Amino acid sequence: MSRVVVLGGGFGGIAAALRARAKGHEVTLVDRCPRLGGRAQVFEKDGFRHDAGPTVLTAPFLFEELFALFGKDIADYVRIVPLPLWYRFHFQDGDTFDYGGGIEQTLAEIARIHPPDAEGYRALLEQSRKIYDVGFTELADAPFHRFTFMLRQVPHLLRLGAYRSVWQMVSRCVKHEKIRQAFSIQPLLVGGNPFDTTSIYGLIHFLERAHGVHFAMGGTGALVDGLAKLMAEQGIETRLDTTVTSIDVEGDAVRAVHTACGRRIGADHLVSNADPVHLYKQLLPRSASKASARLKARHSEQSMGLFVFYFGTRRQYPDVAHHTIWMGPRYRELLDDIFHRKVLAEDFSIYLHRPTATDPSFAPEGCDSFYALVPVPNLTAGIDWATEAPRLRDRVVAALGATLLPGLADSICADFYMTPEDFESRYLSPAGAGFSIAPHFRQSAWFRFHNRGEGPRNLYLVGAGSHPGAGLPGVLSSAKVVDRLLPSAAEDLALVRAEALPA
Repeated sequence: MSRVVVLGGGFGGIAAALRARAKGHEVTLVDRCPRLGGRAQVFEKDGFRHDAGPTVLTAPFLFEELFALFGKDIADYVRIVPLPLWYRFHFQDGDTFDYGGGIEQTLAEIARIHPPDAEGYRALLEQSRKIYDVGFTELADAPFHRFTFMLRQVPHLLRLGAYRSVWQMVSRCVKHEKIRQAFSIQPLLVGGNPFDTTSIYGLIHFLERAHGVHFAMGGTGALVDGLAKLMAEQGIETRLDTTVTSIDVEGDAVRAVHTACGRRIGADHLVSNADPVHLYKQLLPRSASKASARLKARHSEQSMGLFVFYFGTRRQYPDVAHHTIWMGPRYRELLDDIFHRKVLAEDFSIYLHRPTATDPSFAPEGCDSFYALVPVPNLTAGIDWATEAPRLRDRVVAALGATLLPGLADSICADFYMTPEDFESRYLSPAGAGFSIAPHFRQSAWFRFHNRGEGPRNLYLVGAGSHPGAGLPGVLSSAKVVDRLLPSAAEDLALVRAEALPA
């Protein structure tokens, strides 16, 4: 039986491992973290629990598919619940905008702020649906490693206005600044600037409307645990706390990976869930990769960095939603500072996660668990995080204490934070980027790192840096692409037997 080695245990790697096992391969998954999940680690401190990775769960059917491969029901492994309110936007003037649930609720919220934009929202939703029908339904799990396939998509992309940015797409439909901001933040969920990111990523809006926003009870970590149980049941070998340092290539094929502890793991196929820039720069021999991959690795633009501040409170804030987007005083100008000028501004915007709004088990009784995620420049900015991180932490506490979380300075406890330096050291993320390479048009589809490796014939890529991109639906779809490319164990055996026949 042939062996598939999966390098990296993020959601893309987990999904690829399960799909390879369903095709009959022996599968070994290797990851440098202490538990599966990649960036979806779980942190615990003084009775408070925090999901470190993705907390916005959309398109749960992509997870259901993984269990169905083996005749299993996801409900027997983890409980996933829909959230009635997807996001609450909090603006500097104290106004809020509740987004989610039924379309009539959304229209009523829009009409409260700017009645003419209610009809514009319908037009935006219809445009997003058209993009979704092509960009997600037809192309999210389609291999884009052939340029001729990309050329065939050009008429569709032009018709859908892929040359526009998400901001331009939204602004054509709605006019009020607050509504425009609320409906253009989706690219930030996958590491992109709404003013630069192709409007193809506007499909996220309809994706949420079509499938809702959900939460796994027990957190994203509970979802990882459910997948880990399924992997164990199916005989997938998992090696954690293990860092791959190099890849052996003989001729045109990967033969093995080497780990920091000196072990060699043989492979008939290698699926990489590592960041593609790290893969092509640090792990593969230069002679084993194509010029296209080396060029992308050398010149790719990384997504923004993240400052993530985890904390508990000795009291509860029942009026704070599960997902809150705390909008700073500037929007376009702040994003320009983060993505282009590469400076750490004094102002900021925050994604505030309060899982105890849905699941009280995240904190001791009478307490709340939070994390505040602040988009910041990546490490190419040269920011001294040893100095700036404590200052930013204090500014976040002051801002939240003056608005959403009164008395925070007196009730905060068990706090700690991560900076882009932690993303680089823990996850080997180039430039400490939060979402691998940025989702510009010139780094999307065929221009993104290919799912079929650009080098050895038995190398495949999944995860945020490969097609179709970051975010849970993106990385799970990347594993579906690889599923279409990876031969089954039976096909491998037939090939070996054919090669063994005398000429």
